Amino acid sequence: MGNIIRALVAFIPADRCQNFVVRDLREMPLDKMVDLSGSQLRRLPVHVCSFRELVKLYLSDNHLSSLPLELGQLQSLQILALDFNNFKALPQVVCTLKQLCILYLGNNKLCDLPRELSRLQNLRTLWLEANCLTQLPDVVCELSLLKTLHAGSNALRLLPGQLRRLRELRTIWLSGNLLSDFPPVLLHMPFLEVIDVDRNNICHFPSLAHLPGLKLVIYDHNPCRNAPKVAKGVRRVGRWAEETPEPDRRKARRYALAEGSQEAPVPPPPLPPTSS
Repeated sequence: MGNIIRALVAFIPADRCQNFVVRDLREMPLDKMVDLSGSQLRRLPVHVCSFRELVKLYLSDNHLSSLPLELGQLQSLQILALDFNNFKALPQVVCTLKQLCILYLGNNKLCDLPRELSRLQNLRTLWLEANCLTQLPDVVCELSLLKTLHAGSNALRLLPGQLRRLRELRTIWLSGNLLSDFPPVLLHMPFLEVIDVDRNNICHFPSLAHLPGLKLVIYDHNPCRNAPKVAKGVRRVGRWAEETPEPDRRKARRYALAEGSQEAPVPPPPLPPTSS
């Protein structure tokens, strides 16, 4: 039924869409979930905020840039999806939802996060990918129960040393940033299980063999001349991933020369003249 409603909404002008959605949400859903993704919303229908036992609220793929203060009434909310919207700043009201476990903020226009986000001490998963972050906000390092951090496709050049405070962090996704060095702080986080630094500018990888919890490291699409050394049983995804523990230096040198060469290919030698 939800898919049918979203399909119909796609043909409704944006200025009439909200009234349609409100009429469809007269009562608290039995599953305590409201999914208004892809509904062309420019503002959240305040009526939704009357469902005080709501646990999951999906507002992805709309045109939202603000949220009503009434959202703070949803103190049972555990999952909030705000990805694929037009937020330039995270509304402060989100920071009052202290039961949140999963917060999706990807594909917006965020340049920072408010200090008040530290109030969300139950947060386990935070999605920040595809925003405008040039540095990881310090407040992220105060989310003590965080297990998964998605911060790919931003413009991060380094990570704060305070990140090591997150002793519950198991997975960190950093693909598609501007890292020129492997973040040193990750070398001091022995409980990490997954590290993704795909599509950055890292030229050299330090050994990761001392990280006892590591299960997977993704380092493909970097201009590196070595593969990160890992402990037995750890999966690597990237150049020379199948070689243990390090790639052959001659192969690495040949590859680097081939990558750096911008010269036109040498033409084949001319054919010998044919006898008349």
